[in-house]
Amino acid sequence: MLQRGSADSENDGGPQFAEVFVIIWFGAVTITLNSKLLGGNISFFQSLCVLGYCILPLTVALLVCRLVLLAKPGPINFIVRLFVVIMMFAWSIVASTAFLADSQPPNRKALAVYPVFLFYFVISWMILTFTP
Repeated sequence: MLQRGSADSENDGGPQFAEVFVIIWFGAVTITLNSKLLGGNISFFQSLCVLGYCILPLTVALLVCRLVLLAKPGPINFIVRLFVVIMMFAWSIVASTAFLADSQPPNRKALAVYPVFLFYFVISWMILTFTP
């Protein structure tokens, strides 16, 4: 959905499928390895699944932003998109950290949650800055 136009268009300004796929795959694997190295008691694939399912609110934000972009561009348009992305970003963070933070030792929860925040922040930034 972040990819705009036809599959063979070259300079459309949006990220290509491979870029989005690699960012999500590399981010999820990095967070999962970080969680395991910090002593978390969660399996590798369970962590990947949680991170993947928690991208759903950001997907909804992307849909809403795409619909809002059909309207005339302006400051109200950006404010609505910003509000939607912030709300869905917060939902993704709360949903994923509620599960992943509980699997970490008490003194290492912040070290496990910070990369999750950065992961969803990058995806949210890609959604917010996408303009056709």
